[in-house]
Amino acid sequence: MVAKKLAKLILFLSVISLHSGFVVAQEQKSCALILMHGKWHNPRDFGFFGGKLEQACPYKSIEMPWSKRRNYDEPYTVALAEIKTQVEAFRKESYKRVILVGHSFGANAALAYMAEVGDVDAVISLAAGHSPAYMYQQGISSGAVDKARALVESGKGDETLSMDDLNQGRRQTISMRANVLLSYFDPAGLGYMPGTITRFKKAVPILWVVGDKDPLYPFGSSYAFDKAPMHPASKYVVVRADHVSTPDVAVGSVLEWLKSLP
Repeated sequence: MVAKKLAKLILFLSVISLHSGFVVAQEQKSCALILMHGKWHNPRDFGFFGGKLEQACPYKSIEMPWSKRRNYDEPYTVALAEIKTQVEAFRKESYKRVILVGHSFGANAALAYMAEVGDVDAVISLAAGHSPAYMYQQGISSGAVDKARALVESGKGDETLSMDDLNQGRRQTISMRANVLLSYFDPAGLGYMPGTITRFKKAVPILWVVGDKDPLYPFGSSYAFDKAPMHPASKYVVVRADHVSTPDVAVGSVLEWLKSLP
């Protein structure tokens, strides 16, 4: 009888110990990163960068509608919904802090997500890109945008249009539905970073990294960063890099910032 009671006690203590260990393991999940690539690129392009950050936070690199393969298959609102799906997946895994990390167009999306959804805990912008207002002003996409707007307003948003897309000085003719085109290239729409950053649902820490050879560098922090809701942990960093190499060059700065978050 004593042996049986002792066995039950040992089993009970083992269960309690395992349960406690599980709780501790859950509590140790402090942060997770969602990586979003740039225009005409793909999730693998973030591999080196994500691998270097994994020591601080696990990450998931997701394919966005502006990848080379997808070629603008869905409008910006769907892109934001896809980001939200991954945010919710990390929340279910009990991560305390979910952080959006975007390169170029991916950084643009991080700002748009905070303006429209706003349920993440921090944003890392690496060589922020995609400037529909500049493209429109230069006449690169103005005709296609105006036609797309007219089609959407007349209920013909599913019609296909062609336009010249611009990516760091390179042009590429692309075709997409009118409603998709307007969602990304409206000069005052979700792609306009100086506008979306003012509409964050809440103030969160922002790490804004720009290379000294990036086309956006001459505009300084006043272009968008200074317009964000104030947060004491936000930081503007300049690295010696061009637009493409900024993520890899900035790894050290990003790690330092992540570890400094309260």
